[in-house]
Amino acid sequence: MYLNNIATSILFLFTVGVFISCGGDNDPVTDDDQGTVEMPFTGDIDWLSTIGGSGEDEGHDIIATPDGGYLIVGTTNSTDGAISDKTTTDNDIWVIKADSNGSLVWSKTYGSSQNDKGYGIVATNDGNYVVSGYVSSGDGDVSTFEGFHDYWIFKMSPTGDIIWEKSFGFSGSDQAKGLIATNDGGYLVSGFFDVTASGGQGNDVQSGANSQGQNDTRASGNNLHGVGDYWAIKLDADGNKEWRNFFGGTNDDRSFDLVQTPDNGYIIVGASESADFDVIDNHGGHDFWIVKVNAAGEKIWTQSFGGEEIDNGYALTETLDGNYLFVGDTRSTDGDITNPLGNADSWAVKFSPTGSLIWQKTNGGSLFESARGVTNMNNGTYLVTGSSRSIDGDITINNGLNDAWVYLLDETGAILFEKTVGGSGLDFGISAVKSLDNAIVMAGNTESNDGDITSNNGIKDLLLVKIK
Repeated sequence: MYLNNIATSILFLFTVGVFISCGGDNDPVTDDDQGTVEMPFTGDIDWLSTIGGSGEDEGHDIIATPDGGYLIVGTTNSTDGAISDKTTTDNDIWVIKADSNGSLVWSKTYGSSQNDKGYGIVATNDGNYVVSGYVSSGDGDVSTFEGFHDYWIFKMSPTGDIIWEKSFGFSGSDQAKGLIATNDGGYLVSGFFDVTASGGQGNDVQSGANSQGQNDTRASGNNLHGVGDYWAIKLDADGNKEWRNFFGGTNDDRSFDLVQTPDNGYIIVGASESADFDVIDNHGGHDFWIVKVNAAGEKIWTQSFGGEEIDNGYALTETLDGNYLFVGDTRSTDGDITNPLGNADSWAVKFSPTGSLIWQKTNGGSLFESARGVTNMNNGTYLVTGSSRSIDGDITINNGLNDAWVYLLDETGAILFEKTVGGSGLDFGISAVKSLDNAIVMAGNTESNDGDITSNNGIKDLLLVKIK
């Protein structure tokens, strides 16, 4: 997608670098030539729901549904409250349907008799949905299982009934995280893959030399990567495998998100602590790491961003001008990080289709901030979802310990809006969407029962909040 004249005009109405407080009424952004422009959000909480039982219940991904409601995928070990189809306290993949007011419509759990977790959900071309996560046993809803953790992907109806389910894995820990619907009607899923436990299997793509001159030597079990690699699996519309490929080095490399590119290839992102094999430019510790592949899953290029400490990338979106925005957190104070703010900062990196750095911005205060999701608002602005502990810098309100946090960036990385939600406990924002009436609906989890959080069902609840 590229900026058209209308989007460009809208974008220029924002004053770069103006900070907008969201604790109450906001001053409007002004432009000397264009006059006064109202901000898209007031920062008021329209409604807030805490959903769960007496155990630990989390929301990991959210999508809007055609009826104005929402589907949220996450994890639960509760057996009461909103969870009515579960009798054991192991973790299960959990999907809930909420209406436009945040009220629970239905709740269903999926998986095996052991610990399972859900991470991604996408709509399908035929009006159904596909969910990604991982399972730890081959019983219950799971028909096949290889060992420890397997990728588990299932298609469900709008009322939560399983249409098909597929498992992928070997004897180690193989955990699906990111999921997208592809333009051919299929899906691409990525996550974490234990290459050592697979004996070098899990790669159907023989790339040879790629555009960076690197040779692919992974076909042989004598050239194994380490305990964790990115693992991308392309599926057709029925969940059948079309190709698999893994990427990484000898240390811990984990993928969390991905997008399809205009050339029908894919960009896969996450965090890497390797400095060998596919990782050719490690900065130290964990880095934001990007892998570009073509439509057949062949590696085209890789790129690292970061400093000497731990920099974890979690979420990716294409920008309106045809580039990409990659968000996560950084503890570094050097390398690509030019303005460290606190112990850990929310970090946004904008890069070109060839992996060149366009800009990078830290956001937060003097304590700990992280970004876990990014949403293209389709108007030249980008909503970042995460958490904050600070009460200075970019953050005007802290409710106690950790708050869920959303903030809006323009194409240059300037903050246009920010809002914290929480109480005196630990509260996290993970993913957000734009509602039909152009508000923010954020999903995450909360351990609070005060402040913005008016009720709590147990140890940890799924948090669902609409911000106008």
